[in-house]
Amino acid sequence: MMWSATGTLTAHPATQHPELVAAPVSKVLQRLTHELAVTIGVAEIDPALADTAAFCERYDVAPDASANCVIVKGRRGGDVRFAACLVLATTRADVNGVVRRRLDVRSASFAPMDEAVALTGMEYGGITPVGLPDGWPILVDPAVAQAPEVVIGGGVRGSKLFLPGETLLELPGAEVVEGLGRALG
Repeated sequence: MMWSATGTLTAHPATQHPELVAAPVSKVLQRLTHELAVTIGVAEIDPALADTAAFCERYDVAPDASANCVIVKGRRGGDVRFAACLVLATTRADVNGVVRRRLDVRSASFAPMDEAVALTGMEYGGITPVGLPDGWPILVDPAVAQAPEVVIGGGVRGSKLFLPGETLLELPGAEVVEGLGRALG
């Protein structure tokens, strides 16, 4: 497959380069059907440029082709719930409205960095919905799901994955959530 949202990068089949992704990501990639696996590409990047704005600028990738994965933590009494939210880089996740209601929690916020890293087995700035802990909902904004191709983290700061938005919906726990992404500003 040829990936088109790579800017100046060259993507290679992700299943052929497990060394470029975090261990939990590699495990999921190896378990995918061939039809899904071939839709996912990976490219090595400078880890110092993993943050979306720097990445897009350096590698000439359109921000509206880049999807951010944020880990949200919600509480209801003594119950703690986590979810991953995928929104385009040109938007932000509606954590206190849409996500809080979807998780059925009283309060929701971005999970602390150290906790998100420890629970996912991934690097901060590279966390991706591929390879998240079992049972976590993956909330996907419709714009991400409908994108012909999106760029997401590889589980480490030194890589990015390229795949059709609809491929994300094949991940366990993935669902489209209307209104998840809100315009910046």
